[in-house]
Amino acid sequence: MNSLTASTYNPDDLPKAFVKLYGGTEDSVQVYSSPARINIIGEHIDYNGGKVFPAAINKYLYVAIRKRLDSKIFYNDVRFPGSYEFDIHDNFVYDKKNDYANYLNGILSQLKAKSLAFPCGFEVLMVSNVPAGGGISSSSALECGFAYAVSETFGFNIDRIEIAKLGQMSEHTFMNVNCGIMDQFIIANGKKNTAIELDCNTLDYQYAPLELGDYRFVVMNTNKQRRLADSKYNERRSECEKALKILQDAGVQIKAVCELTPEQWEQAKGCIADAVILKRAKHCVYENQRVKDAVAALKAGNLEKLGSLLNESHASLKNDYEVTGVELDTLAETAQKQQGCLGARMTGAGFGGCGIALVHKDSIDAFIENVQKAYTDKIGYAAGFFACESGDGVAHYKN
Repeated sequence: MNSLTASTYNPDDLPKAFVKLYGGTEDSVQVYSSPARINIIGEHIDYNGGKVFPAAINKYLYVAIRKRLDSKIFYNDVRFPGSYEFDIHDNFVYDKKNDYANYLNGILSQLKAKSLAFPCGFEVLMVSNVPAGGGISSSSALECGFAYAVSETFGFNIDRIEIAKLGQMSEHTFMNVNCGIMDQFIIANGKKNTAIELDCNTLDYQYAPLELGDYRFVVMNTNKQRRLADSKYNERRSECEKALKILQDAGVQIKAVCELTPEQWEQAKGCIADAVILKRAKHCVYENQRVKDAVAALKAGNLEKLGSLLNESHASLKNDYEVTGVELDTLAETAQKQQGCLGARMTGAGFGGCGIALVHKDSIDAFIENVQKAYTDKIGYAAGFFACESGDGVAHYKN
């Protein structure tokens, strides 16, 4: 198959599987859902005072949970063999051999740090319909879905922004990954048929309509390992910091590059002599404006405008920020030429990973076939594809 689509598991079957594994009755089992996400536009600007524009999508991880009478904790997954056993009194620490259980224990460590007490243990069975390797934040779906399930089960009543912060802090302090908060925020706070315009520094946000009509987002995975992503990420951050200092030293009253409008940038840019630094800052300013324009386009129901903004974003990430590479360029630029495609761009850190395209539902099969052929012919191996719609954030699925 060319598609990345995971073999679909019906979450209505999860309580039955839970009882088969742990015993008891199905009506004692609660099931919670947690979505994957895409970032529609707003790339590499969150650390420059800019905004992102993510949406939850209708690919979900499901967490079935039930309290126990003792203090033990059990984790199991429908698709992955092996059971993990812990105790609520454990001092949770990262251990490589615990695999995905580390993400769950990271959340528990954060809850304990907040002095939230567990009166008893619990047992968990999970299953995911999020495509493996899809680049749509399955780890954050796991963290936030589990945090929400535990909060609801034990009556902690943690609000959704705090759920997002729990996921991020778990990554920082437990997994030793210095991630931003976008993924966790949209997974915790997403709503179907909307996207969120989010300032990652202040967490100020607003919902915007995501009424796509007959169009769908298609996620395109290069299937390339991103060996350069971390080092180039740090390099780009440093270059943007240099741009900010040059502007400030020249008397421009800003605390972040993205505070400048395109008009203000055009007036101020003359103080930056280094051509590379100039390009990096230009991307930040104009990408932040594209986020604002995308929100306005969606509020006006103008999908063609949104598509053109996706194309502009990719060109900027290729030419000014230089984080794409032949694989992502092949996907995005081939996608842009296909019938029924309004626009396409890379998403994420770059140098591999994923892109997204906005495609008419009747054109999706031909789109995937054509882009796949062009990609395989040029790169030498297949990409992965799947179509998606918007979805809800973490939620109680059923009991």
